[in-house]
Amino acid sequence: MSDLLPVALGAARAAGDAILAFYGQPLTVDAKADDSPLTQADTEAHRTIAERLEGSGVPLLSEEGDPESLDRKNWRRFWCVDPLDGTKEFIKGSTQDGKASGEFTVNIALVEDGAPVLGVVHVPVLGVTYFAADGEAWKQVKDSEPAAISTRPAPEAALTVVASRDHAGPEVAAILERVEADGRAVEAASMGSSLKFCLVAEGQADFYPRTVPTFEWDTAAAQAVVEAAGGGVSTRADDRLTYNKDDLRNPSVFCWGDPSLDWRPWLGP
Repeated sequence: MSDLLPVALGAARAAGDAILAFYGQPLTVDAKADDSPLTQADTEAHRTIAERLEGSGVPLLSEEGDPESLDRKNWRRFWCVDPLDGTKEFIKGSTQDGKASGEFTVNIALVEDGAPVLGVVHVPVLGVTYFAADGEAWKQVKDSEPAAISTRPAPEAALTVVASRDHAGPEVAAILERVEADGRAVEAASMGSSLKFCLVAEGQADFYPRTVPTFEWDTAAAQAVVEAAGGGVSTRADDRLTYNKDDLRNPSVFCWGDPSLDWRPWLGP
């Protein structure tokens, strides 16, 4: 895996540069079959990544690469890619919306036998990259030296839960209420999906419940980072989230930093 990490890092950063060429510029926004937005930046990021990864000899599953047409049955190893995660946030910045945060990412993961074993989450606007391979996780800010990151023990009195009280939906709101009923104060934080996972990975947050729909390319890279940092990503059934499923949609997922955190009762009946 170590020899593929520089390849993935180079592809993610090149895609980030391609995206930034469109950021703040007038955009044509198309609608995909599921009504989610598609811009020139999405397609150019996909093209850039596909070119960079082609020489690896590993097949590519990309959100923008017609994933439903692929015959994946015999794939033991593959790249799982979201060329631009957070297109709606990207569009805000490109329409000069003052509320835009720049919290969109490039996500590249290497999956082996159903598990993400290498991951890169790159934030083009901030120049921040989270990455993991061979059981180690790092964060790099622009050209600084990469720093090792790890999850933290969950505080007994207060948890930082990466979820919005207003926009995450009634199920997550109920989870937050159960955490507080369990005697813990909750500091809720909201940001882009992949970055929520990364906050847990670097010990800035403790728990991330995600009950609204995601696909494999939305979670694979960040899961690799979280797991290498000492945390985990589980389903409601308390199984590790796996990949190359017949249906590329994920079930509800729950990201935790401290393996001893007993988060399951907070999910309710």
